[in-house]
Amino acid sequence: MVKLLSLFGSVVYVFVPYISIAGVPTEQVRTTVDKVVAILQNPELKSESKREERRNQLRQAIYPRFDFTEMAKRALGSHWGRRTTEEQREFVKHFSELLEKSYVDQIDSYNSEKIAYVREVQDKDRAEVDTKILGRKGEALPVNYKLHLVNGEWKVYDVVIENISLVNNYRSQFNRVIATSSYEELIRRLKQQELKITTKGR
Repeated sequence: MVKLLSLFGSVVYVFVPYISIAGVPTEQVRTTVDKVVAILQNPELKSESKREERRNQLRQAIYPRFDFTEMAKRALGSHWGRRTTEEQREFVKHFSELLEKSYVDQIDSYNSEKIAYVREVQDKDRAEVDTKILGRKGEALPVNYKLHLVNGEWKVYDVVIENISLVNNYRSQFNRVIATSSYEELIRRLKQQELKITTKGR
């Protein structure tokens, strides 16, 4: 399983002739990455006794960059419109908690990988920031962020790792649970955080 939040490592800029100059979407992603790296490298937060404080700071750094409502809506797909407003709120809450825990768990095991920013594509209020995680042994893992503009901020609504969409991955799982059981069973599993991303291993 890919470590989702070893997505944030030290920052390396890579520019080649066909790649556009980094714009606002890349800069805003980079700002979040810088905050995360600073927390992970802070010697005062490295001890086990500071674990909860460290994780709280990580949540505060990561949460504003992600549009969890949009991610939840896309992940639930056609089932979203069939839920009441209250059910939608409940789904967003539990889905956000699942994603947040998965991300914080992974980033908390940071291994000093580096991130190369390789491309940005922007079309009006949509953008994609393509990166590669550079491992210690020379391996490169492509991780692309899909963003949209919300009140002047570029928010992530999907993460694509090795051509596997986080949103599509969860949508497939959600559809399967609902088809074989029920929406109520899906909510139960979300509450218990039993659902996980399934991707190709590193």
